[in-house]
Amino acid sequence: MNIKLDYYKVFCMVAQCQSFSAAAKKLYMTQPAVSQTIMQLESELGISLFRRSARGVVLTAEGSLLYEYIHTAMNLIQVGEQKIKETLNLVAGELKIGVGDTISRFFLLPYLEEFHTRFPNIKLKIINRTTIEQCELLKAGEIDLAVCNLPVEDPALEVRECLPIHDIFVGGEEYRKLSKNPVSLETLTELPLIFLEKKSNSRQYVEQYLLSEGIKINPEIELGSHDLLLEFAKINLGISCVVKEFAKDYLESKGVFEIRLMQPIPRRSIGCLFLKSVPLSPASAEFLSILETNIKNLN
Repeated sequence: MNIKLDYYKVFCMVAQCQSFSAAAKKLYMTQPAVSQTIMQLESELGISLFRRSARGVVLTAEGSLLYEYIHTAMNLIQVGEQKIKETLNLVAGELKIGVGDTISRFFLLPYLEEFHTRFPNIKLKIINRTTIEQCELLKAGEIDLAVCNLPVEDPALEVRECLPIHDIFVGGEEYRKLSKNPVSLETLTELPLIFLEKKSNSRQYVEQYLLSEGIKINPEIELGSHDLLLEFAKINLGISCVVKEFAKDYLESKGVFEIRLMQPIPRRSIGCLFLKSVPLSPASAEFLSILETNIKNLN
């Protein structure tokens, strides 16, 4: 059975008007065309939908049963079309963003605030995951955008760089003397090291760089939070590998000192990721525009 949606639109209008001619006027059709459509629908379904009389038409029992479902379906279609219009005009909808704790706190918050101020009716759903997990969520269609640590190399994903960042090592008061002159990578390995957990993209980036320089690390402490890296360094439990841009407050006023390397770790970036194969939704495009405009102004 292959019944066109237009047949059901005509059927609903006739049922509501109880008249072929009145339905024809509302549908901007001729009365014979309406009659022909109903006859075609009845033929396809193998039932009579209306009882005809001099005063008009009324639904049969089978027609009433069909109308109960078709009328609901047509209303849902209209609601769906309206929701699409609202989404396109950014007066309704949802934006799902994947991001990690550290990037949320030190980078993303002002942009989320600006987006919410401009588009208060768009529901923001923030999903906290690692970079690897965010990439999987993007490809599964469970988030619209990911804001995470780069590099990310995946042919399915578009990558837009947002903010350059620098990985550095910091220590507390007991290690302050090391902050006076740059130290070698070899010296670094002789110190008690504090790193993020292995699944972290930041940890993997630094560890791979050090390996490329022939340096293998064996951290004494592994943590799941950038803030904890700084707090552990502050109380002299070791040398923490942190992001300089996210450690400014500690470096300026909280008793943590940068331990410079003779061979600084190459800079990397925070970036925004989305699927290449799927056009950005209006909400996603607006959020990306806010990010890129603000970053451009900063530069």
